[in-house]
Amino acid sequence: MKKLCYSAFIAFWASIATLVAVQVLATDGADGASRAETAPITLEELASHNSEQDCWIAVEGKVYDITTYVPKHPVPPAILLAWCGKEATEGMRTKGYGRDHSPAAWEMLDAYFAGSLAE
Repeated sequence: MKKLCYSAFIAFWASIATLVAVQVLATDGADGASRAETAPITLEELASHNSEQDCWIAVEGKVYDITTYVPKHPVPPAILLAWCGKEATEGMRTKGYGRDHSPAAWEMLDAYFAGSLAE
């Protein structure tokens, strides 16, 4: 019984530490907030940000500069790089195999907001 309680205790604190670490990593891209007051971003401008060193994506009409997040994403960078410079709502909604990203992943996007997509 002691081992079970000890294991549950360790698992609980490990999950808390993971959540704190994710929150800290999510705040790295906050510098994009000043872009919100500028003109809408065109698809042409979005398309010019299509590399690992300059990766922007559009999700549901909003543009995000995820350049600093690409190396932190839990899957290989190639997965995200395929969406750089493109409308990536499908990637967020399907994760490549039909499952939506978690609510925490959707919240993390806010830190990388660069502006609104032009219609």
